[in-house]
Amino acid sequence: MTYAYDDQNIFAKILRGEIPCSKVYESDHTLAFNDISPKTPHHVLVIPKGPYVCYDHFAQSASDAEIVDYTRAIGAICTQLGVAQGDGGKGYRMISNAGPDGVQEVPHLHVHILAGRNIGPMVMMRP
Repeated sequence: MTYAYDDQNIFAKILRGEIPCSKVYESDHTLAFNDISPKTPHHVLVIPKGPYVCYDHFAQSASDAEIVDYTRAIGAICTQLGVAQGDGGKGYRMISNAGPDGVQEVPHLHVHILAGRNIGPMVMMRP
């Protein structure tokens, strides 16, 4: 499978330091920062530092170290935010969009961690 990664996307520019971000967490393979247009009291974007378009690209092509680091980073961020249920938090929602039908706006894998209030149903049903 071939994925076309656009190294001019906004997250690639953030990773290169060309655009600033409000950093929440950083590790060897992961960067997390506050969304500039938050939809909930906590709205954090978590991106791998590697050039992955979407989650299936990441799952098929990333190294084991990248996958473990990214997954553990998400857990650490939820704990840091105080929303991890295992730490007494009230929970969160993770969203990762992929491709046109998933309404992916930035062609770099990213997970939204949304928390801080009840978010409502997962998907609004349309007629």
